[in-house]
Amino acid sequence: MSYAINDQVVLSRAPDGPLAPYLGPFADSLKQQGYSPHYIHYHVRLCAYLSRWLAKTGIPLRDVTSTHTARYLKFRYQRRRPTTGDAAALSHFLGFLRHKGVIPTQDSPPCARTPVQRCAHAYARYLREERALAEATIVNYVPFASQFLEEHFGSGSLSLSRLSPQDVIHFVQCQAPRLHLKRAKLLTTALRSFLQYLRYSGKTRVDLAAAVPCVANWSMPSIPRGIAPQQVRQVLRAVDRSTATGRRDYAILLLLARLGLRSGEVASLDLDDIDWAGGCVHVYGKGRQVQVPLPQDVGDAIVAYLRHARPRSNSRRVFLRAKAPVRGFLGASAVGSIVRHALLRAGIETPTTGAHQFRHGLATQMLRQGASLAEIGTVLGHRSPETTKIYTKVDIEALRTLALPWPGAGR
Repeated sequence: MSYAINDQVVLSRAPDGPLAPYLGPFADSLKQQGYSPHYIHYHVRLCAYLSRWLAKTGIPLRDVTSTHTARYLKFRYQRRRPTTGDAAALSHFLGFLRHKGVIPTQDSPPCARTPVQRCAHAYARYLREERALAEATIVNYVPFASQFLEEHFGSGSLSLSRLSPQDVIHFVQCQAPRLHLKRAKLLTTALRSFLQYLRYSGKTRVDLAAAVPCVANWSMPSIPRGIAPQQVRQVLRAVDRSTATGRRDYAILLLLARLGLRSGEVASLDLDDIDWAGGCVHVYGKGRQVQVPLPQDVGDAIVAYLRHARPRSNSRRVFLRAKAPVRGFLGASAVGSIVRHALLRAGIETPTTGAHQFRHGLATQMLRQGASLAEIGTVLGHRSPETTKIYTKVDIEALRTLALPWPGAGR
């Protein structure tokens, strides 16, 4: 006698064991995330077998951990051929149960940390709890602090009070030349933050942060590398808008090209951020909100995606993954990947493959059409006019008219 879990999954028999009541909600969750019926059926059936095994071995629900799923798979593979993805499917199910509060959160077993790791962990907690910094900032700062400590103390005990200004200077002088300019500046910023933390926590008495050297940073050292207008048109023409993914990517590329948005701003764009009546978009990035007008072609592309291509989802993000699990992009890298594939598909070679070149291309085009730096800065959401000044270097033809003739050139 068959047993229906939901409208997509029917098992040959009623499930039993401690996990049986949660198979239906798990199947519904997978359906909401956009997984295929075949995927859902196989994985729910696998979880039903796990539940039956738990009942036979006498393991109560409250004690279930990833160790038990590993034991079950070992037992299962003694009787049938292993299938790729079984471990991931059971891990997914345990994650679902933890999210629902059915089983306790499974923390990784505590491992012996070195003194450097303990100090770095405490520093990360300070940045997160005391300074309330963004997780991305913490991820960037902590490795530099660990590297500084490891260079001086290795895996041994930390004698932080013995650190000297010479130690700080030597570290920067050795590491900075190996890094890109922006990365080197990040190193010095992170190191100052860490040394300030050491003094704040009483581990050092000397203001070592003052000893961190500055990295030379000449104003406007390079010309922004923007994509040319004809290349933008070529990229857009190469997008196949007959597919759901193509409609999504076309709308994303238009937002980059017409509005000059950053990739992270596109990835985090919510449905509520678009004011259709007012014809504008509220953009959140770099710590502030910017309101930019919504051009007709960009609005039409977004509407086409929302009406005909966007997967059904409870997410409020405008742009969603095309494959399960259906959700908003986790970060800016997803938009960067879309740009790279679009350039490859169009057969265009550009100085960079990132999304930022559309932003530079828009600013360059506005400048050549007579827009002021203030207008460009407003469109791009620059905080400081100094940031926009770099685009004065891109109009080479206009700059040539200002150049004085070389003495004796007419001879």
